[in-house]
Amino acid sequence: MSSFASTLNLAAAAEVADRADIAAIADRPGLLACAALVLLLSLSACSSGTQEKTSAPAQMARPAAVGTVTVEQESLRLTTELPGRTTSPLVAEIRPQVGGIIQARHFTEGARVKAGQPLYQIDAASYRASYASAQAAVAKAEALVEADRLTAQRQAALAEIDATSQQDKQDADAALRQAEADLASARAALDTARINLERTSIASPISGLVDIASVTPGALVSADQSTALTTVRQIDPIQVDVTQTSAELLALRRELDAGRLRRVGQDEVAVQLILEDGSTYARTGKLRFSGVAVNTATGAITLRAVFDNPDGALLPGMYVRAVLQTAQDDHALLVPQQAVSRDSNGAASVLVVDAHNTVSRREVVTGRQIGNRWLVSSGLQPGERVVVEGGQKVKPGDTVQAQAVTLPAQVASAGTVTGD
Repeated sequence: MSSFASTLNLAAAAEVADRADIAAIADRPGLLACAALVLLLSLSACSSGTQEKTSAPAQMARPAAVGTVTVEQESLRLTTELPGRTTSPLVAEIRPQVGGIIQARHFTEGARVKAGQPLYQIDAASYRASYASAQAAVAKAEALVEADRLTAQRQAALAEIDATSQQDKQDADAALRQAEADLASARAALDTARINLERTSIASPISGLVDIASVTPGALVSADQSTALTTVRQIDPIQVDVTQTSAELLALRRELDAGRLRRVGQDEVAVQLILEDGSTYARTGKLRFSGVAVNTATGAITLRAVFDNPDGALLPGMYVRAVLQTAQDDHALLVPQQAVSRDSNGAASVLVVDAHNTVSRREVVTGRQIGNRWLVSSGLQPGERVVVEGGQKVKPGDTVQAQAVTLPAQVASAGTVTGD
């Protein structure tokens, strides 16, 4: 302190007189007062700077604000979304059963046709002639049978009075049986001629949509040709074939057997369709068939669902996604996706805020994705708070200022949340 005052005194003495006695100048009371004033101002400035520096750490120590969501149990209807294609339950390839020239086509390509409706007409002139010839042959055979029957009756009457030989009687009976056989053969030929005549009109065996025509009027067709004239496909009802991996099926069965899930239905499972443009088909179908063998090449099982299709919105061969309602979890725990982080090994974890607002990291096991949330199978309990906002500003062990946040409504794509 005396050293600092001496310095100030020497400076003041230099302004008053050059080369004066330092000791004499220092004894002047006015200079000492000035030095004391400068010293007090310096100490005040140092004190103010110290207060500013100490206030900054106090502000940094304030708890960080984070947004949290309380995990609650929900009733969740689990669904499985699988790719598939629509197929026709019945498909009829229209081929001629007799040969001839196509005279007419009686349908519009792509139109609906009914079972028994004529599609093509083959020139029937030669078949009508054959049918008429067969009718004449039957009439001739019937006349011969009648003549031989009368002869056989006369021979039988003569044989009773021994007026004819036994040989004549036997010959008459044999001639009658021969005539009856010829009549049966003629009637069979007549039936064949009638069938061939009817087949000149080619009808649809089923109801459905008729495909494009492969031949036009004037074309020659034959009974043994490999090319179909057209194809008719049934579309109402229509089927959807989807595949599910055997691993997914086994996992679902384990959950059901353990009692953690319960079935929606015992005999049939409801199915919804998502079309190629992302829209949902208005009608709900039912799963009618589940494959009994695993495809060794793909490791998948084929599932078949049936849908009503009265307006023809579903066409055979369309790519669709089938949403199967498989089971229900009455104690599901769902957390927002932004609350879950993963390490380099893929392990999932969340930040949990306890009753003392202290942050801790909790490892969790996540299952399927439900909209923009994860289904958690273990690691969390109902009522716990998980951090969804501001998690990057805190670390385990920090004390935080937790604020409950409300997230937008969740849209479920792999499961439907229902109220308890």
